[in-house]
Amino acid sequence: MASTLRFLTCLVTVCIVASVGAPISCGTVVQSMSPCITYLSGRMDLTAACCGGVRDLNAIAQTTPDRQQTCKCLQAVAKKIPGFNQTRASDLPGKCRVSFPFPISISTNCDNVHHEDEEYMVYVQ
Repeated sequence: MASTLRFLTCLVTVCIVASVGAPISCGTVVQSMSPCITYLSGRMDLTAACCGGVRDLNAIAQTTPDRQQTCKCLQAVAKKIPGFNQTRASDLPGKCRVSFPFPISISTNCDNVHHEDEEYMVYVQ
């Protein structure tokens, strides 16, 4: 338990430093997704708390900058989780019945993540 707490504390610190000037902080992303860490590492089954965090994060990240930053933070978190299971991460939104705006994956190009309305406006110009 103590090592998990130290890990989360370090992770929040790293993510906050990485998010300077960003609309959404990695600390917010980590806080929302922290109930999912044991699921994403394959140590426990999916919990209601994890799905609640996915829903909260989806509700918070509504602009293109927020979604891009969320994507980058999720990738940073994924790289720090021992035993991270990519399949579980990819399946997480569907299992939680959340229409997440981008795939949760360490290989997602976060710069290509956009809010639907903003993306449309860019292409119309």
